[in-house]
Amino acid sequence: MKKAGGTLPFRPQYAAGPPILPAAGVPAGAIASRMLPFDNWQKAILAVALAGVLDGLDGRIARMLKAQSRFGAELDSLSDAISFGVAPALIMFLWTLQQAPRYGWYAALAFAICMALRLARFNARIDMADEPRKQAGFLTGVPAPIGAGLALLPMDLWIASGRDEFRQPGLVSLWLIAIAFLLISSLPTLSWGKLRPRPSVRLVLIAAVGMVFAALLEDPWWTLAGLFFVYLALMPVGFVAYARVRRQRAARTAPEPPPA
Repeated sequence: MKKAGGTLPFRPQYAAGPPILPAAGVPAGAIASRMLPFDNWQKAILAVALAGVLDGLDGRIARMLKAQSRFGAELDSLSDAISFGVAPALIMFLWTLQQAPRYGWYAALAFAICMALRLARFNARIDMADEPRKQAGFLTGVPAPIGAGLALLPMDLWIASGRDEFRQPGLVSLWLIAIAFLLISSLPTLSWGKLRPRPSVRLVLIAAVGMVFAALLEDPWWTLAGLFFVYLALMPVGFVAYARVRRQRAARTAPEPPPA
């Protein structure tokens, strides 16, 4: 419902909570950039991953404490723009794209701009009514932390395998542009709230999570790469699932045929 002034009320379920965790994400992104002159690529990726963990915890803690605020939402988006937009773009440029500065810089810039556009779109919809995808439990486009991880996937594979094929500036530029498109696209993607396993498989899922955590400790780079490949494989599943939801909605809202 609209207020008397004609604007929609603030919708706290979209907002971040107390600004402690978003503020902690800013130095995580800055530390990732600080590692670059020393060619410490592994610590740079881990810093971005830490910012992603803090971003994921922020919303859940806010809902648990019922402490959502518009200030927290704005600070969270600014922190995400640094940690998931600027930092990965600089990392990829200094890692390989500077070998082809003519188009490598524009690829990194396109990724950073599209990340900022995605976050701006998210903030612009805070005061708006739920869109159809959100109502059905889907996200619009690839979320910011996942987008940052996908952008760093070539470096992850390079660290894990040691093969220079993953460091080709032309291929990395095309990859960054593709991820930038996914960030601002209208593709429906699965959200955590949509993944609700049946009770019969929950124990198996808990065991799988434990195995993934053990794999992260044993071989983090191949495990991270595998998780992102699983996410990419699930993207068509989200598209098909949302198409089914749209058909069901259309069937419910279709007018009844007139009586004979």
